[in-house]
Amino acid sequence: MKLGSLKEGGRDGTLIVVSRDLATAVRATGVAATLQQALDDWSNAAPRLNALYESLNAGDADGVFDLDLVRLAAPLPRAYEFVDGSAYLPHVERVRRARGAEVPESFYTDPLMYQATSAGFYGPRDTVKVTSEDYGIDLEAEIVVVTDDVPMAVTPVQAAGHIQLVGLVNDVSLRNLIPGELAKGFGFLQAKPRSALSPVFVTPDELGDAWREHKLHLPLVTHVNGEWFGAPEAGVDMQFDFAQLVAHAARTRPLTAGTIVGSGTIANADTSKGASCFAERRVVETLEHGAPKTPFLSFGDTVRIEMLDASGASIFGAIEQVVERYVPDVDADA
Repeated sequence: MKLGSLKEGGRDGTLIVVSRDLATAVRATGVAATLQQALDDWSNAAPRLNALYESLNAGDADGVFDLDLVRLAAPLPRAYEFVDGSAYLPHVERVRRARGAEVPESFYTDPLMYQATSAGFYGPRDTVKVTSEDYGIDLEAEIVVVTDDVPMAVTPVQAAGHIQLVGLVNDVSLRNLIPGELAKGFGFLQAKPRSALSPVFVTPDELGDAWREHKLHLPLVTHVNGEWFGAPEAGVDMQFDFAQLVAHAARTRPLTAGTIVGSGTIANADTSKGASCFAERRVVETLEHGAPKTPFLSFGDTVRIEMLDASGASIFGAIEQVVERYVPDVDADA
């Protein structure tokens, strides 16, 4: 099934069930007011939501309306946790090679992961607001999964059973702020503003044969200002699958229902597939030409991130955003 949230009903939105073709939807408030509420009681809510989904696709659901992506919040407008990995080692290897650094052996056996911003996510058509282009505004096209309650110290085999939803994220990064923050040895903060989630999240069964080995085996397509930017294969060169990433995050703590776990930037060893972030493209340019040629995003630029199924239909809907200057309200109360 496919689930989304309308921009109504409060900070956590209003849960809707969305048709397979993303054309229509129906409010699911008879089951749960919000997606978080559904995830909190997933074993009971999921069968009822799926029944509503089947009814919607069959054309006999009540209260059906045309889906307008502008009206959508993120499926989870805010989440208890967003932990983001870096599971595509071609990306890690190239970035480190560009600065003359070796990849530690541990990177091949122990996932990279950090605690990301989860207090608020942009909706799929919301603008990306940044105060300065000097920060080095970058997109990051990634896949995310959403869990139910995950016990501490689960194995990857056990973790796989706790993956309930799959979606996309534009994990916005401010590249020029990252070196200074990492040099402090305490991780990202200002360099990682709010990210945007895809219009809908889907259950793994909705993905058919494309979801196997706890990976999503389809290209993730990115356009910038209407021009093709990249379409790396998400199921290729992923060093750690999502079950391993969830187990890694839960090694020393349980994960609350609604936890979002990210794949990291999708990247292939085959650079002809393009890139999923500007940092990746700039690294390839540096390795090939001695210096980067492509600037980071500017105000007014547009980003589109989407995944299509084998028939060419959009699975999650597209994240489509404009980068916009944020002007602080100097007259606001301190």
